[in-house]
This record gives sequence, C-alpha cells and structure tokens, in this order.
Amino acid sequence: MQIDDTLLARLEKLSFLKVSDDKREEIVAQLSEIVSFVDNLSELNTDNVDDKFAMSNEATFLREDIAFCNTEINDSILKNAPLSGDHFFIVPKIIE
Repeated sequence: MQIDDTLLARLEKLSFLKVSDDKREEIVAQLSEIVSFVDNLSELNTDNVDDKFAMSNEATFLREDIAFCNTEINDSILKNAPLSGDHFFIVPKIIE
C-alpha cells in the first residue's frame, strides 16, 4: 500500500485530525514504515501453527455479567461533550 498525500488527506478527514504542513512528510514516512512492517508479517509461514495457539494453558477467567449504570458518572461525562442528547453523544456523520 502506497502512503501519499491523498491518503493522508483522507485519513485526516476520517479522523477529524489536522496535520500541519511542516509535519506532512514526516507523517507520510512514518505511516509508510508502519505499513511496510505489517506487510512483513504476511510473509510469515504459519502453516504449522495451531489455530488455538495461546501462551498459557490456563482458561480465561470469567465473571458474572451484571448490568450496572451510574447516572451520575454518565451525566458528568456528557456535560463536557460539545453536543449530547437523550444520554448519548451527538457526533457528526463520518461515513462516506
């Protein structure tokens, strides 16, 4: 995957972040390096690796699922939101 200024502009739009002009080349280089590293992972031969491989034979600890809602916490968080309604954050639509 080629990282260029067009892709960076799209990522900026989707993430609602603005990259300053003096940092654009640095960010493109860093993203290209990350993508190259991830591409290296696709070259690994995993044919003989068990699908259920885990670092430990211990079972995952499970807890009882109990619903709990503290409205004071919700209200204190939502009062800092730019927009909220019906106890939810209101955010701009980002789906293209």
